[in-house]
Amino acid sequence: MERQEAFKLLQKLKGKDLKKLAEDYEVTVFKGNKKNKGWAGHVIEHYLGLPINSAQSPNFGSWELKTISLKRLRNGNLTIKETMAITMIDPYNVKNTPFEESHLLAKMKKILMLSRIWESNEEPSSIVYGVHTFDIGNKQIYAQIKEDYELVRKTIQEKGFEALSGRMGVYIQPRTKGAGHGSISRAFYARVPFLKKIILLDD
Repeated sequence: MERQEAFKLLQKLKGKDLKKLAEDYEVTVFKGNKKNKGWAGHVIEHYLGLPINSAQSPNFGSWELKTISLKRLRNGNLTIKETMAITMIDPYNVKNTPFEESHLLAKMKKILMLSRIWESNEEPSSIVYGVHTFDIGNKQIYAQIKEDYELVRKTIQEKGFEALSGRMGVYIQPRTKGAGHGSISRAFYARVPFLKKIILLDD
């Protein structure tokens, strides 16, 4: 499926409740007290008739599908709830791969993003806010993401994988990913200010 076709289909979901769709597609949101963190993305993939995909290459050949959560501030305005995972960091691969050939660039060249409103940890409902496209064509954004990636690469080369820190990067940060605070696996995450540029949210 081409990205433009998926974009048109997802536009029809604006204002609809993903929690209801999860029931329709029999996607598990909670198993006991444990939440399926990827449930919203699985619902979208079912809706589009696409296979569930977590591979490092872009989901659908040339483009990547992402879901992002928004939350309401006390004044009622919406803001980005949290950072967004892009792709895992394989230390050997990143150490030996320039940005132009990286998994990170491949994932970010063409993104289709669906934003949903997060109500609470119990997920009583989740209304689709909007559908957004991102292409890493802007020279300033491209340069900054490249700089963030190369900082991670240089750190791995000179100090080792363990020296990576979530404090690094302007748009993209390396952060631990996995179960528990003792996790040693890391992934590239898009920071909240960068996501706001894509969603065009103003606090």
